[in-house]
Amino acid sequence: MAIESSCDDTSAAVLRNSEVLSNVVATQKVHEAYGGIVPELASRAHQQNIVPVVHQALAIANIDKKQLSAIAFTRGPGLLGSLLVGTSFAKSLALALEIPLIEVHHMQAHILAHFIDEEDSGKPEFPFLALTISGGHTQLVHVRNYLDMEVIGETLDDAVGEAFDKSAKVLGLSYPGGPMIDKYAQKGDPKAFAFPIPKMADLNFSFSGLKTSILYFIQKETAKNPGFVKENLEDICASIQYTIVRILMEKLEKAVRQTGITTVAVGGGVSANSGVRSALEQASLDKGWTCFIPKLEYCTDNAAMIGIVGYLKYLEGNFTDQKSTPLARYSL
Repeated sequence: MAIESSCDDTSAAVLRNSEVLSNVVATQKVHEAYGGIVPELASRAHQQNIVPVVHQALAIANIDKKQLSAIAFTRGPGLLGSLLVGTSFAKSLALALEIPLIEVHHMQAHILAHFIDEEDSGKPEFPFLALTISGGHTQLVHVRNYLDMEVIGETLDDAVGEAFDKSAKVLGLSYPGGPMIDKYAQKGDPKAFAFPIPKMADLNFSFSGLKTSILYFIQKETAKNPGFVKENLEDICASIQYTIVRILMEKLEKAVRQTGITTVAVGGGVSANSGVRSALEQASLDKGWTCFIPKLEYCTDNAAMIGIVGYLKYLEGNFTDQKSTPLARYSL
C-alpha cells in the first residue's frame, strides 16, 4: 500500500508488484475560496480523508489489509502538516501489521510513475532526462537508473505551476488557475501578446520575473481599458502558456545538447498541460526525441506513483523505521 499526502490531495493506492490495483484520490475543495492552498486547512482535511481513502483503496483492490507486504509513504518534500498526517498513518499501519515501512521522495515518484505497468504504455530506457514540473517544483533530472538521479537544473525562485496559478489569479480566474489558463489558451492566439523570456545561466529556471511582467502588463492595459481582460482573455491565456512552454522547452533542448540524451520523460501536475504535451509531441517529430508523458491520473499527485517507488525499494530491501520523520525540504 502507498500513501501520498504532500500537499492538498489525500491518496492511497494498492499495487501488486508494479501493477496498480487501486488508486484513490480525495481532493480538497476548501482551498478554492482562498485562491490558494491554506496549509492548516490542508492538514485538517487530510486527517478527515485518510481513513476513508485507505479503506476505499483496499475495497477496490479487493484485498484485506493483512495481505499487505509493505507500506510506502511520501516523506517529502511538501507541506509539513500534510506530510505529518500521511507519515504518522503509514508508520502506525506498518507497526500494527508488522510489515516493512518504505519512505519515498515525492519528485522521484513523479519521475518513476512512467514505470507503472499499464497497457499500451511504453517505459523510458536508461539513461533519460526527466522534466518534473508542478506547483512546487521545476527540475531537470539526469536519470541513470531507478534510484540513481541527479538534478542538473532547477528553478531559482518560483515553480512553473505557481507561475500559471498566480497569472490566473491576476486575470481573475478561479483556483486552481493552471487548468483554467490551459482551457482558454486552446482558443486563443499564442503570439497575440509578447512576454519576456528570462535569461538564466546553465539549465536553471526562473519564473518570478515573468509573473511580474504579466502583472504589470495587465495593470497597464486595464488602466486604459477596464474591459481588456474580458475582451482578450483567450489571447492572454494563450500568450502566457506559449511563453511558459517556450521557457521549459528551451532549457530542455539545451539539456539534450549538453548530455546527448534524446529520451525525455515529463512528470508532475503541469505535465497535464496541453501546451506542454503538444510541444513534446512536436519535438518527437522535429528533433527525433523519444518522449514519454504519463497518463493524466499519474500527472497530478497520487499514491500509485509512490507505490511504484515503494515496490522498487522493496525489491532492494530498502526500508526505513519508526524514527523516520517528514521533511518539508528534501533534496532529490
